[in-house]
Parts: sequence; C-alpha cells; structure tokens
Amino acid sequence: MGTNKEKSVQEKVEQRMAQLRAYVSANQMKSTRQREKIAEIFFGSSDHLSAEDLLLLVRQSDASISLATVYRTLKLLVDSNLAESRNFGGDGQTRFEVVDDQEDHHDHLICLSCGKIVEFVNEEIEQLQDKVAASFGFTVTRHKMELYGYCSSDNCEKSQKK
Repeated sequence: MGTNKEKSVQEKVEQRMAQLRAYVSANQMKSTRQREKIAEIFFGSSDHLSAEDLLLLVRQSDASISLATVYRTLKLLVDSNLAESRNFGGDGQTRFEVVDDQEDHHDHLICLSCGKIVEFVNEEIEQLQDKVAASFGFTVTRHKMELYGYCSSDNCEKSQKK
C-alpha cells in the first residue's frame, strides 16, 4: 500500500489525465496509447523536463516511442494548459513543467553549473512586486521570476570561484 503522498500524486495524475482526455475529445482528436503513456509519466514527475529527459523516462516502459511523439504530446499539453514551457538561462533547452491550478505561484532558482532548478514561494517577494508595480501604475496579473547562480554542491561552488 502506498503512502498518502503517493496517493496524492496518483490522484493528481488521474485528474490531469481526465482533463487531457476531455480536451482531446472536445477538440475531436484521437486518443493514442503512446500519448497517454507520455502524459501519465510527465504528470507524475515533479521535475522540469526537456523533451529528451521525458523520452528517457518514457522509454523505460515503451522503447518504441519516438522523440517526435514526445514533442507532439508536449505541444498538446501546453496547448491544453496542462503544461508550461520554460527556457531557463542560456543553455537553449526548453523544459516543461506541469501546470497546477491549485498550487500557488512559484519562482525558480537555477544553478549555472549543474542546472539544478529549485522552486520556491516567498510571500514577501510577491507583495514587494505588487508594490513596485503599483508605484508605476501597473497591476500584476502574472510574472515569472528566475534567479541564477550557483548551488551549494561542492562542484558548483568550485566552478563559481574560477
């Protein structure tokens, strides 16, 4: 029997899969076994995945799935507002993360050495952003904040000092 956290993750995966199926049906698209497998694995991940990362995970259960199918599925997930594409820094690689309407907005810390991505929420920063925007006559409706630097792992700290 799984833990409560595992059950919660599985419930979220099932909920997102239902949303995807509804979107596919409403847009008169056909449902495929490969698309379902890719989406299920993507929704079960808490990482920021590139298409290549997702392909490696998917191929653990189905070696016949192609990179093109992964890209098409990721595009579908973005189009259906179930995923968001992100470009962190100058590595030129698009990564994808699951959109969760129930979660609060989060920001990102990105390590320039190892590529580690940490999500965080800070209410003081959110309030300050609103205050700054208001001082210029703006109302914030959405934003993305990415902070770049070096994480505390030994290799990353060493590369920072070079």
